[in-house]
Amino acid sequence: MNIIEKKSSINGTARIAGVLYLTLMPLGIFGLLYVPAALIVPGDAAATAEKIMASEMIFRLSIITALLVQIVNIFVVQALHQLLKPVNRNMAALMVIFILLGAPIAMLSEVNKFAVLFLLDGTEMQSAFTMEQLRALAYFFLKVHEHGITIASIFWGLWLFPMGYLVYKSGFLPKFIGVLLMIGCLGYLIDASISALALDVDWTISQFTFIGEILLPLWLVVRGVNVEQWQKRVSETA
Repeated sequence: MNIIEKKSSINGTARIAGVLYLTLMPLGIFGLLYVPAALIVPGDAAATAEKIMASEMIFRLSIITALLVQIVNIFVVQALHQLLKPVNRNMAALMVIFILLGAPIAMLSEVNKFAVLFLLDGTEMQSAFTMEQLRALAYFFLKVHEHGITIASIFWGLWLFPMGYLVYKSGFLPKFIGVLLMIGCLGYLIDASISALALDVDWTISQFTFIGEILLPLWLVVRGVNVEQWQKRVSETA
């Protein structure tokens, strides 16, 4: 493979990783932020139930997009592993492990949303529960889903640390993006701790520390990597 082919190949991998990473943003915003904010009324099971049943298709789409996020995440980390493993194979493997731990937790958490729909339909449950009880149970499953996502977010944070370290050490990507990714890891972990401690906070740290997750895929799509430095890393680990 000549230099031009090498440059095209590795930057092709970089751009695939960047494009896939960027697709996570609209999917995640819709499924994990917009729909819960639009349909869940804090502390009011009846109002929440009415909103969900009035917008059932949107609620179901939030399940689909949440599942798609995890599937796309697996392809993202595979592409990033190919890109970053010449820097440090162990850290690259750790990055993959964290994503593969978080994905099934997040996907299984979506089962709670199916339980919500089953309960609010009420057809098979009305002989055993009143509608008020069914709505209360549905709200309970929404809270369980919320905490399941919190647990998954621990791994969404943890994978950023080895990735940030690899970017920082790489020599073929900007160091400042690596620093921002490692800071992003702390944001997720602090948010998970706040949730576990049941602290009453209306904001999240990660909404201020996610910038590295935007800059990295944009850099990969627009600029790619320094191919000479990447090849140097490959030669060092050969």
